[in-house]
Amino acid sequence: MLKTVSVIGLGYIGLPTAAMLASRKLRVIGVDVNQHAVDTINQGKIHIVEPELDLLVHAAVTGGYLSAQTKAAPADAFMIAVPTPFFDDLSPDLSYVEAAVKSIAPVLTKGNLIVLESTSPVGTTELMCKWIKEIRPDLTLPTDSNTPDLHVAYCPERVLPGKVVHELISNDRIIGGLTAACSEMAKALYSTFVAGELLVTDARTAEMSKLTENAFRDVNIAFANELSLICDKLNINVWELIRMANRHPRVNILTPGAGVGGHCIAVDPWFIVHSAPEQAKLIRTSREVNDFKPEWVLQKILSTVANHSLNKPSVACFGLAFKPDIDDLRESPALHIVNKLAAEYNGKVLAVEPNIHSTNKLHANAELVSIEQGLAADIIVILVKHKAFNACDFKGKTVINVVGE
Repeated sequence: MLKTVSVIGLGYIGLPTAAMLASRKLRVIGVDVNQHAVDTINQGKIHIVEPELDLLVHAAVTGGYLSAQTKAAPADAFMIAVPTPFFDDLSPDLSYVEAAVKSIAPVLTKGNLIVLESTSPVGTTELMCKWIKEIRPDLTLPTDSNTPDLHVAYCPERVLPGKVVHELISNDRIIGGLTAACSEMAKALYSTFVAGELLVTDARTAEMSKLTENAFRDVNIAFANELSLICDKLNINVWELIRMANRHPRVNILTPGAGVGGHCIAVDPWFIVHSAPEQAKLIRTSREVNDFKPEWVLQKILSTVANHSLNKPSVACFGLAFKPDIDDLRESPALHIVNKLAAEYNGKVLAVEPNIHSTNKLHANAELVSIEQGLAADIIVILVKHKAFNACDFKGKTVINVVGE
């Protein structure tokens, strides 16, 4: 029976998962290399923005079920939830996963379960076994024995930022073990807090399923973003066009935006392209369309600046996060646009992001300001549809709105 769980990586997925397990009265040891995150969690507080998570973490810490530290410790099960970015050549960077695996290897004991949650290229779960074997040749793994000492599985997260606490419980989960026994052990762990269906498959199918889900969304967003470019050229209101087209009973076009951001949709399709470059033609094209959209928005802003009646008008960009009502700036097209604008335009560039108080990710020529200060700018660019902007009065302003009416 699993009584103690160690969660490696206490970010946007790891911390909610750790808190959820602790709420079920399992002993949870959170591990992260970020000392600030560790200290904050041990105070019963959170270092990220996610509704309801603060209450969950506070209860778990004060109840004695959740603690955080910077070094791995023995446990019955280990869940790895660390970043998986890509290199400049778009190939996957598995260094965080490798470092996490190698950090827990010395404390592994016979009977342990290791679950990878990080979105990863196909074959990564098997690769984890290789890394463990290099450090712990005394332990048998599912890749070299039908009765291994360790059980290994891949169980991808599939939650929406801003609704993570709810979706961790309600969403179906894919359980991809390297053996049937691995799957059953992982299923027992997730059944402690998941009310959705636990779908058992093999590890490779589970890995590809996560990539497929995000590639599907990326392709559909690319269609909407490409429509916005076409409509701009043909002088058509894209928002009205989509509303009209979506009245067809079998059409559901998404809303265009400033691009695609976050650590999932903006990254995961490239893992498929890297694994099957000759076959993944549509997926590659969709990525290219969505990666181009921020550059198109930037040129739209610069054109508006050049044609403004004022010399060097001030520009306020509303929104930095990769999606509405969160503080997550990872792979954010809005942040990319603001930083490129600040680098290329020597006028005043303001950034309005109500979900953060400070950041070191802004270009030196851009200033983080309040909504009120942003509204005083000559040109307003709406990059993210935060609820906090709904009450703003943009009348009489030069407005570039790339996220919908």
